[in-house]
Amino acid sequence: MNGILLFICTMMDSKESTRRKVMAAEDITEFQRKVYLELLDVPCGETVTYGELARRIGCASAQAVGQALKKNPFAPDVPCHRVVAADGSVGGFYGKREGEMIEKKKAMLAEEARRRHDS
Repeated sequence: MNGILLFICTMMDSKESTRRKVMAAEDITEFQRKVYLELLDVPCGETVTYGELARRIGCASAQAVGQALKKNPFAPDVPCHRVVAADGSVGGFYGKREGEMIEKKKAMLAEEARRRHDS
């Protein structure tokens, strides 16, 4: 398994530690905090759309969720790579819509899906 993906899945096992870090952070907005905390509930190997994540926190804007994720200071502990577009495409990653970062997101999602399938 790719080292970074193993790291990501392992880090999700320490979700409560990450949750405490997000709760204690003073350099994020309350909206960002809501987004990051909700995203911690998306299991390794699964995805959620920007719109669904927005709905879960009571927000009408998938774009606002995307902007919060673009600024995610907790990645990969808060797994923003698990958020995809409504049409199933990967959407953005680290503020990019194409290129190396999108390929990295695709690889991370594929590896997590494979890992989930194999377990």
